[in-house]
Amino acid sequence: MSPPDVNPGAPGAPLQALPSDAMIVVPVRNTVLFPEIVFPITLGRPASIAAAQQAVREQRQVLILLQRDPGKDDPGPDDMHRTGTVANIVRYVTSPEGGHHLICQGVQRFRVTEFVEGQPFLVARGLHIAEPTAGGPDIEARLLVLQGQVNEVLELLPRVPPELRQTVEATTAPGPLADLAATYLDAKPSEKQDILETVDLAPRLDKVSGLLAHRLEVLRLSAEIGSKTRASLDTRQREALLREQMAAIQKELGDESSNKQELADLEKAIATAKMPPEVEQVARKELRRLQRTPEAAGEYSMIRTYLDTLIELPWAPPEPKAIDIGEARRVLDAEHYGLEKIKKRIVEYLAVRKLAPEGKAPILCFVGPPGVGKTSLGQSIARAMGRKFTRVSLGGLHDESEIRGHRRTYIGAMPGNIIQAIRKAGTRDCVMMLDEIDKMGTGLHGDPSAAMLEVLDPEQNATFRDNYLDVPFDLSRVVFITTANMLETIQGPLRDRMEIIALSGYTAGEKLEIAKRYLVKRQLEANGLKPEQVTLDDGALRAIIDGYTREAGVRSLEREIGRVLRSVAVEFAEGKTTSRTIAAADLEAILGPVRFENEVAMRSSVPGVATGLAWTPVGGDILFIEATRSPGSGRLQLTGQLGEVMRESAQAALSVVKGMAGDLGIEAGTLEKSDIHVHVPAGATPKDGPSAGVAMFMALASLLTGRVVRNDTAMTGEISLRGLVLPVGGIKEKVVAAAAAGITRVMLPARNRRDWDDIPQEVRDRLEFVWLEKVEDAVRAGLCPPGP
Repeated sequence: MSPPDVNPGAPGAPLQALPSDAMIVVPVRNTVLFPEIVFPITLGRPASIAAAQQAVREQRQVLILLQRDPGKDDPGPDDMHRTGTVANIVRYVTSPEGGHHLICQGVQRFRVTEFVEGQPFLVARGLHIAEPTAGGPDIEARLLVLQGQVNEVLELLPRVPPELRQTVEATTAPGPLADLAATYLDAKPSEKQDILETVDLAPRLDKVSGLLAHRLEVLRLSAEIGSKTRASLDTRQREALLREQMAAIQKELGDESSNKQELADLEKAIATAKMPPEVEQVARKELRRLQRTPEAAGEYSMIRTYLDTLIELPWAPPEPKAIDIGEARRVLDAEHYGLEKIKKRIVEYLAVRKLAPEGKAPILCFVGPPGVGKTSLGQSIARAMGRKFTRVSLGGLHDESEIRGHRRTYIGAMPGNIIQAIRKAGTRDCVMMLDEIDKMGTGLHGDPSAAMLEVLDPEQNATFRDNYLDVPFDLSRVVFITTANMLETIQGPLRDRMEIIALSGYTAGEKLEIAKRYLVKRQLEANGLKPEQVTLDDGALRAIIDGYTREAGVRSLEREIGRVLRSVAVEFAEGKTTSRTIAAADLEAILGPVRFENEVAMRSSVPGVATGLAWTPVGGDILFIEATRSPGSGRLQLTGQLGEVMRESAQAALSVVKGMAGDLGIEAGTLEKSDIHVHVPAGATPKDGPSAGVAMFMALASLLTGRVVRNDTAMTGEISLRGLVLPVGGIKEKVVAAAAAGITRVMLPARNRRDWDDIPQEVRDRLEFVWLEKVEDAVRAGLCPPGP
C-alpha cells in the first residue's frame, strides 16, 4: 500500500529530520506487542497517527511502547514504560468512517535510554535486545511444562482457530513460545509488560507458566460447571423446540385464533372491571407478558390465573343501600328469641351505618358458649342490611399466608382467605363473619393474629395488601363480625380493635320457645316430615331440655329433637301411623333413660357438702364441695385437680373457720386433732378461680358443726381472711345454671347487685336471692338448725 500523503507544512509533519538511530514511538494504552507476533493496533490520537504516517512514509520501523496510565490522552516521555518492541508495519489501513489502523509484526525487544525532543510525536533512542539462545536441562524442562500447559488450554478453550494450533505446533524455541503464550493469555497489561521486560529465559518461562496455571484452574472449573448444566440446558432446549412445534400444530389446526380471542376477552374484561389506575396498570403489564408467553409454558397458567383473580374481584365502589331499621328489628325478632340487649346493640349499629354510611363502623365480636346463635346473628345482620353474607373459619389457623395470601413465586399460590371470601361474595360491602377468632394458633409460618391486626383496623384496611395480589385492596366497606367462645386466648392488640358483645346461655324457658319456634320446624323439614304429621307437646320438649341436655346453647337440644323425629319417620316410612303426638312419657322408649337428674338434694343431705356455682367457657355449672375429717394433726388435704388459686381459697376458708370456731360452736382442740380432706368431684376436670371461697367455707363449717347445708341453696363468692364476701364474675351464667339444676335459692356477694339486670326475668322469678356481706350471713342463711 502506498503511504498516505502528508504535506511538509501540515500538522503532524516533523519539524526536523529524524536521526537514523532514533525510533518513532507509537504509544498504546492496553496492548503489549511481543517479538514475532502480528497484531492490529487502532490509532486514535493525532500524535500517534502522525507517527505512524511518518514511519510509513520513510519506510521505518516503529517502537510500540505501553503507557503507564491508560487514561492519559497526551502521554509524555515520563508516562511511558522503558521496554517495548520494535515492529515492522505490515499494513496501514484507513476505514471509510475515518479510522486509522496499523498491522504490525514484532521484531525485537528494545530498551529506551533517552527520548529525542523537537518532534510532534515521541521519538526515542535505545538498545536492541537480542533473544537469548541459552539452553540446558532446566530450560528444556520448563519448555516441556509450558508446551503441556498451552496444549491443555487449547483443548479447554472453545472454538480455537486452526491457524493458532498450527502456529503453536510450529513454535519449538522456548523464548518465542513464551511470547506467543503471553500474547493470547487472558492477563492484565501490567503482567504482560512484566513478561516483555524479562529477557532471561528461565524466569520468563516461569512467569508465563504461573499465569497459565491460574488460567487452567479457571478453565477446568468452567468445564466442570458447564458439563453439569449442559443436561438442564438440553432439557430446556428440547422443551422450547416442542413448544414451537405445538404452536405450529395449533396454527395448522386453527386453534391459534381461539387463543387470540381469549386474550382479547381478557383485555376487554380488564377495561370493564373498573380497577383503580394503579391496579389496571399492573393488570395490563401482566397481560402483555401473557401475550409473549407460549400457551404451553408453565408460566402461562400462573399469569392467567392471576389475571382472572384480578378481574373477578369487585373493584368498583358499591352502591349505597338503604337500611330500614324497622325491617331490621323484624328480621332479628323473627330469627332470634330473647337476646334483647344484643338486638338493641345491633339496631344501634345499623342506625349509625344508615346515618353515616362512609363512617368507620366498629368491629363487633360476639363472645359466648357454643350453640347460642353467634353465627346466625351475623347472617341476620346481613339480611337486615340487605347485603351478602360470607363466612371465614379461623379455627386452627396457624399460617399467616392463610390471611395475607402466598406470593406468586410459589407453585400453587393463591390469595388469602379474606380476598377469597370477597371474591366469592362478589361485592366489597359484604358482611364477613370471622368465625372462631379465639382459636387461631401460631406456627413456623408466622402468626395469623398479627396479620388480622391490619384487617380489623378501620384506619389501615383501606389499603390492605394481599401477598398474591401485590396491589392494595379496600376493605373499609366490609362489615366485619367476629365470634369467639372465650376472650383469654385472643391477643391483647387484636382484642382492643373489637367491641365485645357477650352472649350468655339460654334459660329453660328460652330454650322451650326456641325449640317451638325454630328447632322443631327445622328438624321436621330435615327428616321429611310435615307439621301436621308429628306434634311434640311442651311437656316432651321440657323433658328433653331438663333430662337429656345440659348446655348453654341449643345444639344438643336440636340433636335430641332430631333423634325423636327420626324414630317417628321410621314409623311413617313403614306405614304404621299417619299422625303422631310425642309426650314426655314416650321419650324413654326413644331416647333411653334420663341422663341428667336433680342430684343436689341427694348429694348435699349430709354435713360437709356444699353446692357451689362455677363459670366455664360453655356456660355456667354447679359443683359440689365435699369435706371430711379423720383423726390426725390438723393437716389439710386438697384433691380434685384444683388450680393454685382454688387451693389458696380452701386454705383461706379453713383459716376463717378457725378464727370463728367459738362463734360456730366448734369445740376447742377439734381442729388440732383432726386431718381435713376437701375434695371437688369430677377429678378429671381442671378447676381454678377464687369464686368457690364461700362454698368451701360453708362445707368446712358444716363438717365441723355437724349442721347440714340447705340442699336447695347454691352459692358463689370469694372470701377474705376478715370474713368479707367479695364480688366475682359470670353471675348470669351461674344463676341460669343453678335454676336449670333445680336450685331454688342462691347466695351471691352483695357487691354483685350490679349484675341483677343481666339475670333473665324468668330466672329471677324462679329463684330466691340472698345477698352476702360477710360469711356470717352465709352461715345464718345456708346452714340448717342443729339436729337432735
